[in-house]
Amino acid sequence: MKMNLSAVMAAGLGLGITLFLIPLALWVGKSTVVHERAVDWHHRRSGPIPRIGGAVLVVAFLAIELWIELFHPQLRANTPGRNVIVLSSVAMFALGFWDDLRRIGAVWKLAAQILIAGAVWLFGVGIEVWRTPFSHAPIQLGFWAPLVTIAWLVSLTILINQIDGLDGLAGGQCLSLMILIVAVALQNGNFGLLASGMAGALVGFLCFNLPPARVYLGDGGAYFLGFQIGLYSIVNSHKGAAPEALIAPLFVLALPITDAVLTVVRRGLRGLPLFRPDRKHLHHRLVSDGCSERKAVLCLYGMNLVFLLMGLATFWSRGGWVLVLLGTAVFLLLLGARTCGFSRHWFAIHRVVRSSISMRAEVQYALSLARWLELESRRQLGPDEFWPNLIFAAEKLGFSSLKLTLRGEQRVWRRHGALSRAIRRRYDCPNGNCGSLELTTPACSQGDLARFRSCDSKADCTEYEGRCLADPRAFEMISELLAEAWNKAAVHWHRRRIPLQFKPDEIRKANGFSCQSGDSVNGRKHFVNGADGRMSEVTVTFGGGGAGSHVTSDL
Repeated sequence: MKMNLSAVMAAGLGLGITLFLIPLALWVGKSTVVHERAVDWHHRRSGPIPRIGGAVLVVAFLAIELWIELFHPQLRANTPGRNVIVLSSVAMFALGFWDDLRRIGAVWKLAAQILIAGAVWLFGVGIEVWRTPFSHAPIQLGFWAPLVTIAWLVSLTILINQIDGLDGLAGGQCLSLMILIVAVALQNGNFGLLASGMAGALVGFLCFNLPPARVYLGDGGAYFLGFQIGLYSIVNSHKGAAPEALIAPLFVLALPITDAVLTVVRRGLRGLPLFRPDRKHLHHRLVSDGCSERKAVLCLYGMNLVFLLMGLATFWSRGGWVLVLLGTAVFLLLLGARTCGFSRHWFAIHRVVRSSISMRAEVQYALSLARWLELESRRQLGPDEFWPNLIFAAEKLGFSSLKLTLRGEQRVWRRHGALSRAIRRRYDCPNGNCGSLELTTPACSQGDLARFRSCDSKADCTEYEGRCLADPRAFEMISELLAEAWNKAAVHWHRRRIPLQFKPDEIRKANGFSCQSGDSVNGRKHFVNGADGRMSEVTVTFGGGGAGSHVTSDL
């Protein structure tokens, strides 16, 4: 009873600290550099929102630990590995917070995460034994112990950061995990008060992070929480001797794990880098299919609550219900996929695999050209010199037109020959400094690359000399790679203090370029195809908290 009262007090302390510090930080830090790092095409924000949520949670974490030291010193002294957990959690936050301020390469971040997780194992916190939930026979991991420990800690860190794509989503996921850890820790006597305090702090943070968010968790906060959850689960499992403490969080993480597996398979089949960010995660799909951001988050909260109950049941049954609960989890995931309209893609495995492999060569070619553009931009002194290279890449990739808008000035390239049908995609830079890039390609009636290559007539694609992006998904992916290359070039020039604008005298003298504005109706771009008046419209806006990409086509 006394421990439960102390847990409530710790939760109240964490809640009070965040409710006090976040408004204070928002008031003090309006003009600080913590608001934004260099943005990319995958982020959609309406304005500069501070990424200080993780810093506030770290302050709450340290304050709660100090409170435990002052009022429950015996409890802290009887918990092994406490200092290791505190210091390593702060170190993981520092890594993510530095990435918030200035982007770190994915490989370097992964290496640093492995280094921190390896240090934790060296200081005695790790998974050393595995006891199966059914036979309870202990299996000594031996040489595999450090590898399993590092994989566990790094995987949870990456999973939490991966789902931080909608306002309130990662915070709510971590809150459910903290509730599970509190239930486990209060029974096992490890880190119950600290986890309770962090649960209260997360409630306070969500008051400012639910859509529309006023503060972001940031990579620092996501790394901090994910790593901390991994550490608590290891300690509460008594280094693996109580496997239910490790299995239970996996049920709560059912959605992120499913999303991660699908992401790796999708990127691998299409030849994309595995660490490349995109907006194809499950939560992004919900928004792009018409759900508001708030509705999507609440829907995922509801599913997460069900998986939290399954995690608690796993722990209370000491792993005895694992198979039954696993089958139930799979059924719920498939039911949710059908309800949300994803099942038609998941179950047509042969079609998805064939389509992904057929576009693999095109994607690899686009990646090489995008990399060349990025390197070429470092040898040039601004958009005017870069523009011919952008045209060269667009023509090689099969686009029929290219429009680049910078501070009211436009440059437009069009391939010779009229198109009877076409699709268009536009990318708006989130902060406006990089302008907007608009790409167009012919629409092929064959529908995808596999059928296009076996097509006899190719009537819709031979009105001009060049390649054809027959599959709309290939067009979307390759156009995004070209937009990324432009964004990286613009960020590079911005750091070198090169003005991101065209020179007016060179615009007038440019030979073969027409500077025309596209028609705009109610803020959307429309492209009318041929004399029959049929229309294909694809509008993509990155920058704001809207409902994602809007795609309309009548081909």
